[in-house]
Amino acid sequence: MTASDSRVVVVGGGMAGHRLTEQLARHGGREVVLLGEEEWPPYNRVLLAEVLAGRYAAEVAALAPLPPQVVRRRARVVRIDRAQRRVLCDDGSAVGYGDLVLATGSNPVLPPLRGLFDDSVAGRERHELPAGVFAFRTMADCADIDAYLPQVRQAVVVGGGLLGVSAARALAARGVPVLLAHQGEHLMERHLDADAAALLTAHLTDLGVEVHTECRVRSVLTEDRRVSGIELADGFRPAAELLVLAVGVRPRTGLARAAGLATRHGITVDDRLCTGDPHVFAVGDCAEHRGVLYGLAGPALAQADRLAEVLAGRDTGQGAGRAAGYRGSRLLTRLTLAGPGGAPLDLAAFGATEADPDDRVIRLADAARGTYRKVIVRPDGQGGDRLVGGVLLGDLDTVGTLAHAWEGDEALPAHPLHLLTTQSTTTGGTS
Repeated sequence: MTASDSRVVVVGGGMAGHRLTEQLARHGGREVVLLGEEEWPPYNRVLLAEVLAGRYAAEVAALAPLPPQVVRRRARVVRIDRAQRRVLCDDGSAVGYGDLVLATGSNPVLPPLRGLFDDSVAGRERHELPAGVFAFRTMADCADIDAYLPQVRQAVVVGGGLLGVSAARALAARGVPVLLAHQGEHLMERHLDADAAALLTAHLTDLGVEVHTECRVRSVLTEDRRVSGIELADGFRPAAELLVLAVGVRPRTGLARAAGLATRHGITVDDRLCTGDPHVFAVGDCAEHRGVLYGLAGPALAQADRLAEVLAGRDTGQGAGRAAGYRGSRLLTRLTLAGPGGAPLDLAAFGATEADPDDRVIRLADAARGTYRKVIVRPDGQGGDRLVGGVLLGDLDTVGTLAHAWEGDEALPAHPLHLLTTQSTTTGGTS
């Protein structure tokens, strides 16, 4: 047996990789090496918008320092040698492993917009974004946008999902006029229904964000490879010195695919978070479990916790692991938007946002206060009802009670209206 036989190598220093190494160090008994390519120490990606808005310093978003027994190296892994059980890094070094965990996360999607890349030149320059065009995914992106802001009079954010909405309101908080362009029928359609999205749109408008939905961006306009605006499909050409692309993310599966591991949309894993190789695992944004890619912090942390138990129970890489498997996560998304005069708008969404024909929908709305509560109740086939989803904006006093009933799949009372009027003492979920 060599020293590397009991070593766990984690590739990726994001939230999932950081959490996994923390938990492995707590369990003890195995050497742990974390390989991350970002220059920033591990940080809470959920707080990026708060950093961009100027509400938090970057240091506030930093995660707790890793335990001293964890070896952390800044290195980019370029190849997995499964036969020799080692990873090869871009600096020419090789690191042997007993078990390997891929926590490679995801990359921002860059849409195929005309003018985004320069097709007139070859090589690396062709793939460089024009000056003033940024993705919004990492702390480096946040720092780059912040450094560019002094020369910005107008910004455009493309994408009205959770990340795009967060970026738009962060820029508005910095005093920058923002146009938010979204191709869908309403903002955050994965999480909100049309009524809740209308309240969100009104809130963003109050912040100074100009919201355009059902519009497709056709081209990026540039002058000397510096962004000057965009062109929409209807011919409208808003000017902009800053363009933020927030149209989604794509799991980083290249390492796994090149090593012959199974991938679909992500790296496919079983309930033990294991790939087809018994010594290679995956967690977080890159992992596809039972056909689901979560892409949120809560499931990534839950996967890391469960995998730490699995790996801690392995007998120097030979045993089967004694921990119970990961069964999936139920998603509760939360977002807080700072409003005019400092008044925030809180948002929470979980489960189904649209009802099936046999479902009951219960709503409470107060337009004057800007609050909206909706739950979807479904017959369970045994004479009772189950809570299957909900959307809340404004006062979120009830979110803890609702989340508890939903996550526990509890039978509901005959008149579940009280769920929308009962205050919680706790809240649950992650964004």
